[in-house]
Amino acid sequence: MGKEKVQLRIMIIAQVGSGKTTLTERLIDLSNGIHRQTPSLHDCSITTEASPTNFETMNYCVTIVRNLNHRDFIKCALKPSIQADCALLIVSACMDEFENSMSSFGQMREYVLLVYTLGVKQLIVAINKMDADDVCYSEDRFNNIKTEVSNFIVKVGFKPECVAFVPISAIHDDNLFEVSNRMPWFTEWTLKREGGMITGKTILKALDAVIVPQQPIDKPLRLFVHDIFKVRDIGTVVAGRIETGVLKPNMIVQFSPSNIIAKVQSIQMHHNSLDEARPGDTIGFHVKDVSLENLHRGFICSDPQHEPAQQAASFIAQIIVFNHPIEIRQGYTPVLYCHAAHIRCRFVELLEKIDRRTNKTIETSPKCIKSGETTVIKIVPLEPICVETYHNYPTLGRFVIRNMRQAVAVGIIKEVEKIKVPLDDMITAHTNQD
Repeated sequence: MGKEKVQLRIMIIAQVGSGKTTLTERLIDLSNGIHRQTPSLHDCSITTEASPTNFETMNYCVTIVRNLNHRDFIKCALKPSIQADCALLIVSACMDEFENSMSSFGQMREYVLLVYTLGVKQLIVAINKMDADDVCYSEDRFNNIKTEVSNFIVKVGFKPECVAFVPISAIHDDNLFEVSNRMPWFTEWTLKREGGMITGKTILKALDAVIVPQQPIDKPLRLFVHDIFKVRDIGTVVAGRIETGVLKPNMIVQFSPSNIIAKVQSIQMHHNSLDEARPGDTIGFHVKDVSLENLHRGFICSDPQHEPAQQAASFIAQIIVFNHPIEIRQGYTPVLYCHAAHIRCRFVELLEKIDRRTNKTIETSPKCIKSGETTVIKIVPLEPICVETYHNYPTLGRFVIRNMRQAVAVGIIKEVEKIKVPLDDMITAHTNQD
């Protein structure tokens, strides 16, 4: 039996009508050896399916964790964004379609800023619809779009020399898995890596060039709870994803912020029992002597004897406001989405404005924040939540701020003031029951 391929999680982001649905379908079909002239899904489709989709490359088993399109889906983007290793940005080469996507009314700028701030630092840009009548596989059109996108993403924080730009036609399979003969002018994309330069011509090769981060198994256990079930003849089953550390049967775990202590009876993934669950694993595990009512989505599971997660009293964060019609002032009370939790919060202090390009302070104690500005603020949760610093636990240290039914800011946590609760008595009491 061959070696199991490494898991690569990608997120596809695109303006509506850019060919996202067609490209996704063709990648899956080509991976399975299916070739056809006309895809059953067309560019005019508006995708609402949220289920992960899989296909394989030479190096990876690729999971598409979410297809984004409408603004209302920015809230949903938080969960897959924190799980993605790479973002695949699709832009249309068609006249006006690209220009509209890059305008202030377009969605592309917002999506790219969102995924970068939420920790997705690897990007592939597919310039689609090169076959369109007003494009005709034009080298000039490709180069102009590449230049404009490069100028934008460098302001966000991406390095264009580390981004593969690939001209494609998804509907004709051009430069997806095989090199197209319709664009002989396109010699290759080039990526800068620590060990040198990587080159290629297709989306497939660009995906194989993505670097998957190492699993943080040596860090303290952090698992965020997605769901809780009551299973007949078994009991309470918790579903969640491990971000750091290791979970094993018979471990004593703590669920925060409620500080409930429980024993892990068994672990399953894809209906198979596990002796050990590691970072990246989405699992279900049976816990003993805990009722369904005492656990909630957004809780953090940790090891009470090894740096357990604790409820946050307040935290310092750096945010970027990108979609707010009026000034934001001290006392602002939006909704904060972090990992699987969402709670009301209050901006209790505006500390300083930052020049995002230089990371230097340009104003201290500002009276207000406007769209486009980067600011360091102090936030107080108005409901119990566990968060961590972005430096120590990136997944648990980045968040989205929503108000008026839309995302208005994204941020990362720099410092956390935690509510410390002694747990020795709770651990001893539970252990004695066994």
